[in-house]
Amino acid sequence: MAIFLPCQAYALCEVASTSPAGFGSLSSIAVRTTLQTSSTTHAGLSCTGSLVSPLTSDDHFYATITSATAGVVGPTSDVIGYTLFANNNSSSYPITRGVAFDFARHSIIDDLGLLSNPTVAKAVPIYLNTIIGSNVAAGIYSETLNIFWSWDYCHDYGGGGSCQGRDINSGTTSLTVNMTVDNDCTITAPNISFGSASAISSFSTVTGQTINLVCTKGSAYTVGLDDGQHAVGVGGRRRMISGGNYLDYDIFKSAGSTRWGSVSTARRTSSDAEVNPGNGLGTGSQIFNYNAKIYLDQSTPPPGTYMDSVLLDVGF
Repeated sequence: MAIFLPCQAYALCEVASTSPAGFGSLSSIAVRTTLQTSSTTHAGLSCTGSLVSPLTSDDHFYATITSATAGVVGPTSDVIGYTLFANNNSSSYPITRGVAFDFARHSIIDDLGLLSNPTVAKAVPIYLNTIIGSNVAAGIYSETLNIFWSWDYCHDYGGGGSCQGRDINSGTTSLTVNMTVDNDCTITAPNISFGSASAISSFSTVTGQTINLVCTKGSAYTVGLDDGQHAVGVGGRRRMISGGNYLDYDIFKSAGSTRWGSVSTARRTSSDAEVNPGNGLGTGSQIFNYNAKIYLDQSTPPPGTYMDSVLLDVGF
């Protein structure tokens, strides 16, 4: 005679390889000023099972995360800090490095359905938010987190709701976090105004004008001004236009008479700045002086409002 007794399928958990968490490629300005988010779909704990009741206060799933650094580290040893979270980037569930976080609390394991599928293994995710304010150089940043998982839960409830078997185990895995930081600049370039005059000879040179750049920490760069929209040939005189008439002018480096252009030595280097020359500071301005004048060896054109548009570019 065979006697068939009802039984409940139980969960099986194990420590497995993780999925990397990547913030992608970001400009240094975005890293410094804007919160960036990322996550890993697999933080190293994988389970199958068919538990029909939520975890109790006697059950736990601890994750203790440690590393040798305090964030992702770049090629010049700059560090970008970030915060770890247990649930969808919610500030309600921060994970402190070196302190065991219990994923069984706050219904996180239950909400994930980690123990509710007897045939498909499910994994625990972890979420990451950068800490705003990191002034860093460009490059590839990475960090390896060590995650120690330790769990103890009832996988088999018998008659009357008593626990007939517990799954108790632990293990360590590693998680790679990475980010690429790109060079970038913020540019402040006020318009140039020559004012009004009735004759070419009455226009004065515009002096005291500056272009301010805040560029990625440690970046060596050049600054170019193109020939505008109406120049005569490459590197020729810039011209403003009104209707079909032109007014020749140009922009010169510093307070001198060397034309500021967009190719080769006509550009200016970061080390040529009048204020804070050298590589980019990340948070401090580098200031380039210039002067602009209308060429006096031309006939006075008909009255009108003459305009041009000059493109400034930064090359790294």
